[in-house]
Amino acid sequence: MRGTGGPDTGGGGAAPDEESGRRKTSAWDVALRLLGVRARSRGEMIERLVKRGFTAEEIDAVMARLDRHKLLDDEEFAREWVHSRGEYSRRGSIGLRHELRAKGVDDAVVASVLSEVDPADERRRATELVVRKLSSTKADLGEREVRDSMTRRLTGMLLRRGFPQGLAIDVVREQVRAHAPAH
Repeated sequence: MRGTGGPDTGGGGAAPDEESGRRKTSAWDVALRLLGVRARSRGEMIERLVKRGFTAEEIDAVMARLDRHKLLDDEEFAREWVHSRGEYSRRGSIGLRHELRAKGVDDAVVASVLSEVDPADERRRATELVVRKLSSTKADLGEREVRDSMTRRLTGMLLRRGFPQGLAIDVVREQVRAHAPAH
């Protein structure tokens, strides 16, 4: 038995218009589910819908509908991303720039949002990371080789998290000096 839609006419299922209507609804439903998890950028939404196999026409229709309902805003998305990833994941501005570009956010929007980041907040986040690592180490920072090694490791950690190189070097040197025993 093929279903309850009536006798099988050999057409293989629903009429093309019905199938198309279901697909558009499905694309809309997928978009809403994605937005229910977290905010998305326009580029990210398009990418996810393409991966799900929707046609360009279906994606255009869904994107237009999302725009009509003001459900996508790359600038607001970028602000939320920067705040969340900066504070909770302790990411630096360079790392945040890369993440936003990967999410398909326009470079002008990325630059605008990152220009709002307070350099003092970024320095505070970097310092908190370094202090946490130094407070849990048993390394003897009184030895030059150990200090040098720790400086390289901590600087590398900050760079991998996307902090600017100059900031990383300054914060690490300052904190290693502060945590080293006085001679």
